[in-house]
This record gives sequence, C-alpha cells and structure tokens, in this order.
Amino acid sequence: MINRRNFTFAAAALVTTGVFAKTISYADNQDKIMNTNIDWKSIKKSEWKARLTTDEFYVMRREGTERPFSSPLNDEKRAGTFNCAACGLPLFESGTKYESGTGWPSFWKPIPGAVKTKRDFKMVIPRTEYHCARCGAHQGHVFKDGPKPTGLRYCNNGIALDFVPS
Repeated sequence: MINRRNFTFAAAALVTTGVFAKTISYADNQDKIMNTNIDWKSIKKSEWKARLTTDEFYVMRREGTERPFSSPLNDEKRAGTFNCAACGLPLFESGTKYESGTGWPSFWKPIPGAVKTKRDFKMVIPRTEYHCARCGAHQGHVFKDGPKPTGLRYCNNGIALDFVPS
C-alpha cells in the first residue's frame, strides 16, 4: 500500500535519477525572461552560487562540461524553446535540434543574437565556445560538423538549458 511517505521517497528517487526531463512552464520562466531590472553580467559569484545548483554552477560559471548522455534533454522532441537555465533567455528553437550522437543536446542554429562566441584553448586545440548573450552562462562549443543548412553543431550542456514547451 502506498502512503504519502512512500510516494515522497519514490518521487524523490525518480527526480534524482533523472527520469523526469528538465522542463519548466512558460509562466515559471517569465520572471527570468521579463525581468529587465537585473544586470545579469554583474551578478557576483556568491549570488550565482545561491541561484544555481552545484552542477549548474560548475558548467555555466566555471565553463565545465557535464557527462555525455546524462541529460534528459537529449531525448526531448516536443515543440518549444531551449532557454538559458541561468537567466531564461531563449537560445534555440526546437526545430533546430537534431540527434548528433555525441551525448549532448545539439542544434544547428541558435536564435539570432542569443549566443556569443569566444576561442577556447583548454584542450590545446582551439575550439569555439559559446555563452548566453545576456548573462554570459557557458553553454557549450560549436563545431563545423553539423547538418545543413548551416553545417554547424552547437553542442550544448543539457544542464545549462531549460526546455519550455510551446
């Protein structure tokens, strides 16, 4: 027989094992998107640590990388947008997502003006890193092995995204 305690433990287990995809509602995301009073780029490290989980902070503020195939967003196929998990800025339309086989959500084109790039030499070989244009949160790297029409693969950390269904 299931009681409230058993239900709570089962729900917590499902959430911590990643069974549920990271999705948020349009209404939940509006506070992040519409709040123009926040100077996102001047938020202090301590404030980011309070706003983000440890894993989110590692990826988005320390330019880390999550383990491949660890994000439930890899399998997300619904219509909607993939937004920055730090500030809510829409970064990618679902129609630009494709299966790259790399283990990370991949897109062939960002929403115009949503991301900014810079060179990254951390792996010795130069790569192009991209960040959220509004808050500077690290998202991933862009490679020139994607599908047409752009030929680009924006390889994104799933933890750096929130999916908002349309």
